[in-house]
Amino acid sequence: MAIDKEARAALRASKFGQLTVGSLMETTVRSEEEDASAELVASFLMEGFGSVPIIDPTNRLVGLVSEFDLLNAIRQGKRLADITAGEIMTDNPISVTQGTDVLTVIDVLHNNHLIRVPVVDASGKLVGILARRDVLRGYLQSSP
Repeated sequence: MAIDKEARAALRASKFGQLTVGSLMETTVRSEEEDASAELVASFLMEGFGSVPIIDPTNRLVGLVSEFDLLNAIRQGKRLADITAGEIMTDNPISVTQGTDVLTVIDVLHNNHLIRVPVVDASGKLVGILARRDVLRGYLQSSP
């Protein structure tokens, strides 16, 4: 269900609607390179990370490993200790920039059924991650 134009305009004019990804994102991000063991990545997910961004040696985002990717590998009979993050990652994941406005990021999360989205700078380097709960926290903190 799409938000109507009047509601979107009201949200955009609110304190919440003025927020950007940069003001909401988490800057501490656990990431790994493509040669990391899938088992290692799985252990991060057990520590509470919902997905792990995969970067190249220059910190550019190249992929993302989620619980879905790990379960899919197991379902195919692969041992996580024997495969790398690069073998199972989702290539070229959806990402946003720090300047993306909050209403746009809500659309990105909703339309793509995402729980979180990596945040990159203009050169594609990983600078943070934004989860749905970060957006909700921003909403609650900006409410009168």
